[in-house]
Amino acid sequence: MTPWTLIDIERAIRSSWGVDTCAPEDLGRWHPGNPARGQCGVVALVLNDLLGGELMMGEVHVDGVRTDLHWWNRFAPGVEIDLTREQFDASEEVGPGRPVARPARPGRLQAEYELLRGRVLAALTAGVPVRRPLGV
Repeated sequence: MTPWTLIDIERAIRSSWGVDTCAPEDLGRWHPGNPARGQCGVVALVLNDLLGGELMMGEVHVDGVRTDLHWWNRFAPGVEIDLTREQFDASEEVGPGRPVARPARPGRLQAEYELLRGRVLAALTAGVPVRRPLGV
């Protein structure tokens, strides 16, 4: 097996996003121009599967009102990776994160998580990121 780089992992994750891996509550705001929208929960879980570390969660606010939660990963103090931060527009502010325990199962995102995880692993195993239309 060829070792993966962080660039390989990021490329595999980003090329595996689609409307079918989006969180259900974000489906109305997901589009190919913003493929990171609604992907944070499943991406954080897949990255945790691959690299370990901690899951981080922060509140998303618009005009001071909490509108959502955002997930990303922390690997050591000061080393955080957030592959979906660009999903937010200028009116959305992500607050500070806190570590959270990994759920035993992804719950309501089980199907989206399994789909994304399968695509990412296939892309990494093949050594070539999956190339398909984002709107699938």
